[in-house]
Amino acid sequence: MLGSFFMPQRGDRFSMSTKYATLAAEIIRLVGGPANIESAYHCQTRLRFSLHNESLVRDSELQATAGVATTRVSGGTYQVVVGTHVKDVFEEVDRELSAAGVSSATHTTASKPAERRSVFSVVVDFIAATFQPIVPALSGAGMIMALLAVLVVTNVITRESQTYQVLAFFANAVFYFLPIFVAISAADKLKTNRFLAGVVAAMMLHPTWTQMVASGDSVHLFDVIPLTLASYGSSVIPILLVILVQSYFERLLNRVVPNAIKLVFVPMITFLVMGTLAMSVLGPIGTFLGGYLAIFFAFLTENAPWVPSLLIGALLPVMVMFGVHNAVAPLGFAQLAQLGYDSIFGPGAICSNIAQGVATLVVAVRTKDAKLRQIATAGGITALMGITEPALYGVALPKRYPLIAAMIGGGAGGLYAGLTSTHRFAVGTSGLPAVFLYIGDDTLQFFVNILVALAISAVVSAAAAILLSVRFERVAAAQDALLGSGLTVEVDIPSASVPAIGTISTAGTGGERTVSASHEITAPVSGEVLPLAAIPDGAFSSGVMGPGLGIEPMNGRIVSPVTGTVVAATKTGHAFGIVTDAGVEVLVHIGVDTVQMKGAGFSGAVPSGTHVEVGQQLVSVDLAAISDAGHPATVILVVTNPDDVGEVSVTASGRVVAGEPVLSIAG
Repeated sequence: MLGSFFMPQRGDRFSMSTKYATLAAEIIRLVGGPANIESAYHCQTRLRFSLHNESLVRDSELQATAGVATTRVSGGTYQVVVGTHVKDVFEEVDRELSAAGVSSATHTTASKPAERRSVFSVVVDFIAATFQPIVPALSGAGMIMALLAVLVVTNVITRESQTYQVLAFFANAVFYFLPIFVAISAADKLKTNRFLAGVVAAMMLHPTWTQMVASGDSVHLFDVIPLTLASYGSSVIPILLVILVQSYFERLLNRVVPNAIKLVFVPMITFLVMGTLAMSVLGPIGTFLGGYLAIFFAFLTENAPWVPSLLIGALLPVMVMFGVHNAVAPLGFAQLAQLGYDSIFGPGAICSNIAQGVATLVVAVRTKDAKLRQIATAGGITALMGITEPALYGVALPKRYPLIAAMIGGGAGGLYAGLTSTHRFAVGTSGLPAVFLYIGDDTLQFFVNILVALAISAVVSAAAAILLSVRFERVAAAQDALLGSGLTVEVDIPSASVPAIGTISTAGTGGERTVSASHEITAPVSGEVLPLAAIPDGAFSSGVMGPGLGIEPMNGRIVSPVTGTVVAATKTGHAFGIVTDAGVEVLVHIGVDTVQMKGAGFSGAVPSGTHVEVGQQLVSVDLAAISDAGHPATVILVVTNPDDVGEVSVTASGRVVAGEPVLSIAG
């Protein structure tokens, strides 16, 4: 807000790393060139190609290529294992294929297997994916705004100077025209015409419409259809609704309009219909919500003056997404004009922004994703300065838990500000530099109170983000490990609390003990130990997935090799991600390419969220069914986060019994 969120998508050129351009070009050449590629996508460690003619692949040269761990053919796809930086490599593959004229209809960037998700999850993921290509622009503009705030506070420039005004519109441009960028990105996701979408968004920002809104005179189309006077600069939800409807309407037009006139009439009808719907029905939703919200906040100001700061502190991120904060902020401005201070909007807004900044910086510390760390660092800094869009759309929405933490922290700080009747004496950006706006009435009381409120927001949001990250980052890591095998994963975040790092539950005693310097991992099945290099799957044998071993099973009873929580499980029952109570992330994978069996031969699998003890059964497997399906039954056991837990070594060989120690971790 001015003054006060998994995978690369088609068209995302901002985040593209050219470091792997040469490797991507070489891979495409050695698989037979763009003309031989029917489709391309990726999982967490490997590129996957559906090819027209596999005989054109120069496999030996590919395997000898620097940057390629190995190759394999499975399930009708040719797989090139490159490692955990596969997303960066795929971006360059995508660009090469696009430049060669391979259309989006024949090559897909979908890397994340389908999951059963709630409507809320789908909506949030869509918003987050829409903003991913825009985040670098938001971050750059946000940093300019942060720089401006520092320059003003240090008296290098003044708000009245031309330098400030020019640099301000340099930064404000991306926020004001945000609906156009959102429309283009959303159109890419919905596979509709990005330029038609951009034009409809531009209609909503046209200077003539802005003047009509400012004048306040009613507007009717053909003197019949009323258009709601609403401003859409910096808004998000209205344009997303418009483009969602437009994607379906445009597809309908393309089906019914004859090809001979489609080029002209489809855009014309789209503009007329969607422009009207945008101005009369879809776009004004934020205005409708904001109107009622303004009435509600006005009531609270009269009857419970401490509540607005609490609600704005907690709910401002959601209000920004819907654009309804624009209806509440004027209440604070009106109070400022009438009484000389604002206690309605300002205190809650600055508490919310500081909470978002701190929660985002926690992500920068906790995440293992280098790109996300950069985004979170920049977004956290700009949020502390009062510009939260990069943090909200680049980090908070995609990761979820920093948004929750920010709302908790912002609400806590806002509650203190409300109870102490903290108010500001001027309008400015709701970031750290704005604390000086709380000096007035010949007292430092309000200045001290806002500092205390911000400290509460920072501490509470940081604590909440750290606690939530223990759980959510573990889930993400385990899910990534499963996705690295190209599996279809059904991941549920456990409703029960994940045990704290640094303790291990003692079976049968109900107590806890401190983790020792070493940690043992036991065999998940009885059988013959295989070295990692002998596992018939390149992603595992190359060590990309982590250190470990394989076991040729003697029976189909697969048990947990550790005490911990199952944080990720395939719906087919052939793989489990387990996090021990000490933070060791273990992957148990039954068979090679058994995902193709779609669950046949697997029964009684424990679900995600189950806390398991060493030796507790995870799943029952019909080894004959795996053999009949033509797959190796090797049970694979790897530690997926060795960098975090210490050196992993194999301590067993030959025949082992389930529950016997096979791996050791030296802390």
